[in-house]
Amino acid sequence: MSLFPAEIEALAARIVTEFSARDVTVATAESCTGGLIAGALTEIAGSSSVVDRGFVTYSNEAKQQMIGVKAETLARVGAVSKETALEMAKGALRAAGTRLAVAVTGIAGPGGGSPEKPVGLVHIAAASTAGTVLHREMRYGNLDREGIRLATVKTALELLLEVVRTNPTGE
Repeated sequence: MSLFPAEIEALAARIVTEFSARDVTVATAESCTGGLIAGALTEIAGSSSVVDRGFVTYSNEAKQQMIGVKAETLARVGAVSKETALEMAKGALRAAGTRLAVAVTGIAGPGGGSPEKPVGLVHIAAASTAGTVLHREMRYGNLDREGIRLATVKTALELLLEVVRTNPTGE
């Protein structure tokens, strides 16, 4: 029995199969999901050929120290922003030396939201060594904390697959 819903498990299995065949490795940089993306991937047998490492960067300090998010970015736009998600993805790519990285930062709730950044707002970014960088701003709205986190995992896995479609060689 999987820890994750069938839809997430199927996406993770597809990533492990496709990325293994292409010799593509992945790193994750996670804030609001707290390691669930790496967990979904490593739920799949054979994932060791794909998953290199995961960074759980819940605090701003961790984002700066572990994956090089700039203090100026955090001060200017905050942790939950497109800019921070992009820096997280690029920083994880550099720190891990993998071919792909995915990063998420958001507000899973139930508290912590504001009119400008409501609960359910999540920024997801993926980066490749080929220079492809993708970003999605998601507003998951009325989902509860678990729902927001699982929806974020699903979107992040879909974004990884999109990056590989953009760069079929994974480079």
